[in-house]
Amino acid sequence: MTGPEDQAQLLARIADALERLAPPAVPQTDWLAHPAYVWTGSAARGVDRLDAPALDLLRGIDNQKERVVTNVERLAAGHAAHDMLLWGSRGMGKSAVLRAAIRAADAAHPGRIALVQVAQEALAGVSALFAALGRIDRAFLVFIDDLGFEDGDGAGPRILRSWLEGGVEARPANVRLAVTSNRRAIVGRSMAEQDDPINPRDLVDEKLALADRFGLSVGFHNCDQDAYLAIIGGYAGEFGLEWEPSDALEWSRRRGARSGRVAWQYVNELAGRAGKAI
Repeated sequence: MTGPEDQAQLLARIADALERLAPPAVPQTDWLAHPAYVWTGSAARGVDRLDAPALDLLRGIDNQKERVVTNVERLAAGHAAHDMLLWGSRGMGKSAVLRAAIRAADAAHPGRIALVQVAQEALAGVSALFAALGRIDRAFLVFIDDLGFEDGDGAGPRILRSWLEGGVEARPANVRLAVTSNRRAIVGRSMAEQDDPINPRDLVDEKLALADRFGLSVGFHNCDQDAYLAIIGGYAGEFGLEWEPSDALEWSRRRGARSGRVAWQYVNELAGRAGKAI
């Protein structure tokens, strides 16, 4: 028979083993402390400084910018606001204008709004995020960047639809969704669907049905030459950089594209040539 000391040691070893098997406690998030957060699927990490360009430096997207900024301002003020789908060409400022709008709204309403970025692989944990945010006296914009569902993925679109349509897992009243996507429909269309002779219009309508759940849908399109040069001119003027339009156009030709991102990369090149940090 084992004595009391042996039993105590056995119990201690069992307790140690159970502690090692148990998952670590999820740290509590202070949802009032930061202007932005990153949601990992089970916990949030605070971001002390939200990196975003000044709104007046975002050129060539004036109409899109006005609509996004107005909607985010309403959310921060506690007024009715839309869920947003920002779709279209890569590098045209979809995520930049969201971050800039949050910074502007936070300046107008200090501490009343925060951005929460969610990676696509963390979507399964968004219901838990909504439950946490719904208890906080603050407005939140939950941001999912570059979202796209593959053909045959029925679960992802259904989850997103339930968040937007007021189901049991819908986002709370103080939260709005902002999604960026390269496709307006979010869900891709296969060639087989496009060639299907039976009710092709129904197929298109079904694909767009998910996008239609967003109250605000804003398209971003490739910029023309004048808009591209205007973007560069705005940044160059802000940072005191000299430049030539012909050189800027040559840069875009070498990159094979004209966009806000390519314009910013050229501005970064100008700063490097001038020995400046931006």
